[in-house]
Amino acid sequence: MSTSLNLISLSQDITKYLFTPILIFGVVGGCFNLLIFLSLRIFRENSCAFYLTIASLANIGSLLSGLLWRLMNFGYNIDWTSTSIFYCKFRVFCVQECTLLSFTCICLASIDQFLATSTRLRWQQWCNAKLAHRLVLFFTCLWILHGIIVFPFYNHVFSSVTNQMVCVVTNDILTEYINFGYIITLQGILPIFITILFGYLAYRNVQQISYRTIPLVRRELDKQLTKIVLVQIIYNLFSATPYIIIVLLQHNSSITMDPVNAARLQFANTLSLSLYFLTFACPFYIHVCMSERFRRQFIYVVSKLFYFKNRQRKIAIQPIGLEKEDVY
Repeated sequence: MSTSLNLISLSQDITKYLFTPILIFGVVGGCFNLLIFLSLRIFRENSCAFYLTIASLANIGSLLSGLLWRLMNFGYNIDWTSTSIFYCKFRVFCVQECTLLSFTCICLASIDQFLATSTRLRWQQWCNAKLAHRLVLFFTCLWILHGIIVFPFYNHVFSSVTNQMVCVVTNDILTEYINFGYIITLQGILPIFITILFGYLAYRNVQQISYRTIPLVRRELDKQLTKIVLVQIIYNLFSATPYIIIVLLQHNSSITMDPVNAARLQFANTLSLSLYFLTFACPFYIHVCMSERFRRQFIYVVSKLFYFKNRQRKIAIQPIGLEKEDVY
């Protein structure tokens, strides 16, 4: 019993002191990603950069709807879903929408880079901003419908353990789908397979890109975006896999029946969730560390932003000074 209590207490401490910086740095990094991708014209006109922009927005949504709730609930015992049936349903909808859209955009980005770096001109024509906008709109609507379907099945149920209302799935079939269809397939196996396959094909194309007669600016942009996407794919593989394994183990009733094993599994679940949410928190920092060109672009955008603010401040102050001179 003492081992179980120690593990539960340790899980709570990890939730408090590990999830908090992940949330803060993740949201800040996501905002920096949006700032860079939306500020530079070279990114605004590129289809792969558009996918990464939408993924950054979805990552922020995943952190605020998923990680923030877990931090408050398991770290500070504050469960907002137990007091509001609307938030109970809406939070799940936002988590599913943002998470699936994020993984979808990474898949589309890997496919886009494979097509963009291909030697076949016909395949390269599929990489355009117009098609990217349509695909993102289609998958956004698809995942919205996916989230709306589960709305009626999340309800308040009284828990004899906590002696309060909890937000849970009240349909056994939907529970099975969430574990095996949503988490393991849509968040795990499918995006991992797609990104690894097209990431590898894009990497092969980039190895031969220096021998092709294409404009230097486009060549460097393709190399930069392919490197960013490839590193993101590898990181997602190692950060999402432990969580999928823990979900499979939690579904095994023979393991969870023992209190000590259940506590160990909860502790492992907390650690795996920290890695899992780093998938949404770390893209900006991965881009900065792995791409020297992205670092220069980040410095350029931030310095330009501060220069513009200082210039606006001087312009606002100058007329006041002139008025004083006129008076005296």
